[in-house]
Amino acid sequence: MKWGNAATTMISAILFSTARMASAFTPAHVASHASTRITSLSSMRYLASSFPTTRLMATVAPEQQKQQNAGPDDDVQEDLPTNDNDDELLRIRHSSAHVMAMAVQNIYPEAQVTIGPWIDNGFYYDFYFPETTDPETGETIEARKLTEQDLKKVKKEMDKIISKNYPITREEVTREEAERRIKEINEPFKLEILEGLQEPITIYHIGDEWWDLCAGPHVESTANIPKKAVALQSVAGAYWRGDENREMLQRVYATAWKNPNQLKQYKKLLEEAKKRDHRMLGKKLDLFSIQEDAGGGLVFWHPKGSKVRKIVEDFWKASHEAGGYDVVYTPHIANLNLWKTSGHFDFYRSDMFDQMDVENEQYQIKPMNCPFHCLMYKDELRSYRDLPIRWAELGTVYRYERSGTLHGLMRVRGFTQDDAHIYCLPEQLQDEIVGVLDLTETILTRFGFDKYDIMLSTRPEKAVGSDEIWEAATTALEGALKAKGWEYGVDEGGGAFYGPKIDIKIRDAIGRQWQCSTVQCDFNLPERFELEYVSAEGTRERPIMVHRAIFGSLERFFGILTENCAGDFPLWLAPVQMKLLPVTDAVQDYCQEIAQKAKKAGLRVEVDRGNERLAKQIRNAEQQRVPIMAVVGVKEMETGKLAVRSRKMGDLGSFSVDDLLNELAECSAEAVEMTKMGEVEEKEPKKEASTSD
Repeated sequence: MKWGNAATTMISAILFSTARMASAFTPAHVASHASTRITSLSSMRYLASSFPTTRLMATVAPEQQKQQNAGPDDDVQEDLPTNDNDDELLRIRHSSAHVMAMAVQNIYPEAQVTIGPWIDNGFYYDFYFPETTDPETGETIEARKLTEQDLKKVKKEMDKIISKNYPITREEVTREEAERRIKEINEPFKLEILEGLQEPITIYHIGDEWWDLCAGPHVESTANIPKKAVALQSVAGAYWRGDENREMLQRVYATAWKNPNQLKQYKKLLEEAKKRDHRMLGKKLDLFSIQEDAGGGLVFWHPKGSKVRKIVEDFWKASHEAGGYDVVYTPHIANLNLWKTSGHFDFYRSDMFDQMDVENEQYQIKPMNCPFHCLMYKDELRSYRDLPIRWAELGTVYRYERSGTLHGLMRVRGFTQDDAHIYCLPEQLQDEIVGVLDLTETILTRFGFDKYDIMLSTRPEKAVGSDEIWEAATTALEGALKAKGWEYGVDEGGGAFYGPKIDIKIRDAIGRQWQCSTVQCDFNLPERFELEYVSAEGTRERPIMVHRAIFGSLERFFGILTENCAGDFPLWLAPVQMKLLPVTDAVQDYCQEIAQKAKKAGLRVEVDRGNERLAKQIRNAEQQRVPIMAVVGVKEMETGKLAVRSRKMGDLGSFSVDDLLNELAECSAEAVEMTKMGEVEEKEPKKEASTSD
């Protein structure tokens, strides 16, 4: 898999409200429905597992439709653009970063600039504030630490710069000239940046007032930046070049959009995201925890979270086995020589934990699963008739993430990859990729994700493998995407050094993009491990190796899933599907009997302790996001029925125990969300005489 624990939370993209998933994957709203006389369970249900064919969202999206007669400042809902599909937005954000840096240096001349890239939801700029000396007293003044009040000053200065309509112009200079100018204004960090740049060296100017090393692109003038659509958000610490031994910088985060309405929508998304924060929900719903006494970035799965995880894992395994994969298991550590053979030790040592000594040999806790699968492949000589081989593993790996980068389940030090590797013949590659994409679609839609942004990344400047094999593999990936009928963007030169790849970002219920699935060809590991198969002609050949993941990691996907449904898991995933609420202690034993019967039917049912008033029991169950509640009193015990309440719909009426459990079991097995109980008129019982006809 591609190295790195991709964990950046991206709030961008398209707000959507998919009707077929709205009830299953949005925060619950409990309507008050009058109880009705129902003698059977006729349900109107949405199938989470049976989506009609949908047009997948393309990375390069069509132009957004505007609402007629809507002005630029009108409060209308529109699809939020992204850097990928809107070049104008990208230019606005990049130019806004330059304007912010200029504003900071106008107000605080001692500030030194470093880098200021655009990011998924805006941009940031890193500044270094050195200690200064008071010119009158000669005393040393501590380095400035930017505050919220400072950000207000910076924004005000930015507005002034924007209003002056400075032209933003590009200049190409020699390396020597760039170095001379940087030294002249005393920007040491820019000198370091210059060392790593390839020619041509380009500089962008804001009028004659300010300039920066930059490759672009930018807007033509500061007046093209809509100042009411720019907001400074926060300040965070960041080490220069990510090295804790280097200078501590101050990173100013900001967002920028094409009009004020988009900024307003984005702020609403931020507020909604806070309500859905998986860290808060994990604690509130008792799903998981990070125990600092054990160490940062290590996840403890509590019983309820473990139940959901097991359902996810079971579905994943069953889907893979149905798709022709064999599930395998590999060790958590291996001799360091394995990681030297694979190249991980040379290229990714800084992301690996330190080695341990075992009987005078060094062992490494695994940061990857792929070398283990290569060893298994090499365990015997394979024939072309054996291929393709598909091995899948839920393998827990460990990577050294600095404490400042850890974030709930999204960025951790120990996580379980849903890893799989395919070894195939060159002529099998396209069909195998289609199979991977089919399986990805099957699994993601099951969990409510059916909007994707897809990117095909091609050969970078530095790469291993011949031109012929790169062209053949890239053609196979393109062919697979076209066979699926999926739209996609192309990132020229964005592939890994070892092969081209397809990346799939999913969109959640509030429009955020999340990088989860990836499919990558690898020409490197088969060479390093000398993997071979015997061809039809009897020659020894290298197989094509494909890395792929669908969730990315179980931990991160669980965090995304929790935020997507705001902790209100659909019935089939809910850790507790139904809670029995005893009105009196006299029915406690009866409730336990029902719970045991439900357990045998494969349902997850709990019995409330019954030491609270009924209203409080209902409120507690709803706060714990339990989909179905059943009130049990003496009357229910005597009649064998339950008074049923849905978290989403309120009171539903009275049902027999068997009918209710059968319906719940069917819905759970099919990943069906019970969204409405249909009313069925009570029929007159048949007369005795009619039975003899």
